Amino acid sequence: MALFLGIDGGGTKTRCVLGNENVVLASAFAGGCNIVRLGEAAARASLHGVVRQVCEAGKVSAREIDSVCLGAAGAARPEISGKLRVILAELGLKSDARIEVTGDASIALEAAFGCDPGVIAIAGTGSIVYGRDPAGQIARAGGWGFAISDEGSGHWIGRHAVSAVLRARDQGHETALTALVLEAWHINGVDALIQCANSTPPPEFPRLFRTVARAASEGDEIARTLLARAGRELAALAGIVIRRIAPTPPYIQVATTGSVFRQSEEVRRGFCDELRGSFPEIAPPHDGVDPVMGALALARQQIRSHL
Repeated sequence: MALFLGIDGGGTKTRCVLGNENVVLASAFAGGCNIVRLGEAAARASLHGVVRQVCEAGKVSAREIDSVCLGAAGAARPEISGKLRVILAELGLKSDARIEVTGDASIALEAAFGCDPGVIAIAGTGSIVYGRDPAGQIARAGGWGFAISDEGSGHWIGRHAVSAVLRARDQGHETALTALVLEAWHINGVDALIQCANSTPPPEFPRLFRTVARAASEGDEIARTLLARAGRELAALAGIVIRRIAPTPPYIQVATTGSVFRQSEEVRRGFCDELRGSFPEIAPPHDGVDPVMGALALARQQIRSHL
């Protein structure tokens, strides 16, 4: 029986599942594999490590793998997908193994809707909204990188959290978020925070997302407001895609995925409220989408399409 690998390569975490035609046999996790943010060496270490782990857990050899699909941020760019394909080929897969490298949005869309039309909003370390209309045409919004886009993402939230802390200080307001941000970055005082936030290369802003979520759960109004704004930003991106591929009722299905949606009720509520305000007839977004299963489905399809 053929063996397949599906890989979801995120900015902070890489997940891999091993399966046959019918079931998942094993799964494994490693660090992020975003070449742009982390470099080729870190991406190689994560991808090689996670594949070796999953093969060991499934008691198979990499030489037995028939097909691999990796969905990774930035992999829609040929120069990035080419580098990732080479890294996967280094694993010693079956000589005729098929390797597909695609964007992370593609595997999430597959996991949410299969071949059906729909819109998927993704918010983790970065963010993007991706959709497909009934004719198979694709539209996207956001996802242009943390320095200029990625609205509502973990990076966006972290960066705006620091701005909110400094704005509150300017206004003479107290916020529980200040101490939590300093603790998360292991620094002492606002002066050190300013220096760290403006350093090159930039600090790990996405690490602050959980800090903001914690402050919101403890009742900090600045944190709650920021997370609700993140949800509205993501809904605005979703609205752009919906208007491009299904501008009139009945509106297309919408789904969400990513750690920001999973871990923040404020983000989910802000997203749903804003979306409903713009599209009153739209069905509530469904969550629980697991992109790695979309990668596994695409890996299986590579073999089926060549039988």
